[in-house]
Amino acid sequence: MNAINRRKFERFALPPMYTPICVRLADGTGPALEGHAYDVSEGGIRFELDSALPAGTAVAVQITLPAGNGPAKRELEASRTVCIFGNVIWVDQSEPGPVRMALAITRFARLGDRERLLGKITSGRFLRAA
Repeated sequence: MNAINRRKFERFALPPMYTPICVRLADGTGPALEGHAYDVSEGGIRFELDSALPAGTAVAVQITLPAGNGPAKRELEASRTVCIFGNVIWVDQSEPGPVRMALAITRFARLGDRERLLGKITSGRFLRAA
């Protein structure tokens, strides 16, 4: 049976141990929470944190995409960092340990962040996520 893909944007799998994220409440209050991203698209990110954020929470996220191989591996971290604003859309606390969540991107924080993200995820280095 073929499942219908209702996603607007194609998702790309990321190696979580090499894809750190820093999440803050969009209003700037509260501590910075560190975690890892599992997959990303132009429209959203699936990630984990040690603590759950309620669905609907507006957040600011900094994601550092993995470096490539060979000469590209030495690329500057700034060229791999993308900053976005979004809203948590689901939370999965069904297993012990870090909490998996997803957010819908509402806007990119800096000029060039959207292009930087698209350039990295469509470079052929990342596999399409199921």
